[in-house]
Amino acid sequence: MKLKRLIATLATAAIFSSAAIGCSTEANKVSANISAQADNFNITRKLTVLNARTDTVLLELTGTFALKNNTSNELEVIIETAEGKYQKDYVYLNEYTMYVVEDISGSEVDKYHYEINFLPEWGYKATYHE
Repeated sequence: MKLKRLIATLATAAIFSSAAIGCSTEANKVSANISAQADNFNITRKLTVLNARTDTVLLELTGTFALKNNTSNELEVIIETAEGKYQKDYVYLNEYTMYVVEDISGSEVDKYHYEINFLPEWGYKATYHE
């Protein structure tokens, strides 16, 4: 009986430790935290869009912004223009365009801590029915 309990305990420990090792490395944790900070408009970055064929700079943007690629082959740029004010711009990407994003301000993130932002006004608006 004691041997069965010991084997079960060791098996459980092995499963949890292998899951923890396989899920993330220190670099993955830091990368996720930097991405979260950028998406929360806490990091000043520089976006440069280039025509890779002609070496022409098509667009430069410096500020706090979030990025994502959509299914229409566009780069969606959500820019914080003032406290609580945002605009969304699109950059069309094709075989000749490329972009580079630089972290200008430097990222101060802690791999051991996280932040949860509750935004009750979003939940309220999302569930509001007239």
